[in-house]
Amino acid sequence: MTTALVVIDMQQGFLDPFWGPTTNHPQCEHNVARLIEHWTAQGEPIVVVRHDSANPHSPLHPGNPGNRLMDAVDAVEPALFVAKTVNSAFYGEPDLEAWLREARISRIVVCGIQTNMCVETTARMGGNLGFDVVLALDATRTFDLTGPDGVVIPADVLMSTTATNLHGGGFATVLSTAELLVPAA
Repeated sequence: MTTALVVIDMQQGFLDPFWGPTTNHPQCEHNVARLIEHWTAQGEPIVVVRHDSANPHSPLHPGNPGNRLMDAVDAVEPALFVAKTVNSAFYGEPDLEAWLREARISRIVVCGIQTNMCVETTARMGGNLGFDVVLALDATRTFDLTGPDGVVIPADVLMSTTATNLHGGGFATVLSTAELLVPAA
């Protein structure tokens, strides 16, 4: 079965202090690179997704250097490149769902930044659309986030909550990079 690797928003702008002082999983970039290397070696399709923020002050705005992809992702020749302005890669251009269906791909592995934002939204939507979704949790990362009550939720808690939401809600299977890269028996 063909499985597409969907690499979400691995952009230079996420290295900017704009997002706050705390991020988690510094090994995210390394794990994404491992997944890309594996998918490339297997000849499996890779989808690269880039967030083109409409906010001119965002590091992810197309006019800012932070919009650029991180090196490991920038070096990929993707089967599909999707540009989006919202959280879900399924609302980008070109149409990810249409491409997956045309290619007869029913399983996707999702990784990238931010775990609880674009990665989770894409995984949920993929699950709702009937795709078999796998989240490579340690190939994602996020930042602390302040709630409406002013309480700061640590990045690790947000990441754990995303894993629980996706697993418990039946949207996705949550695995580590190592689990994904184990050769089939």
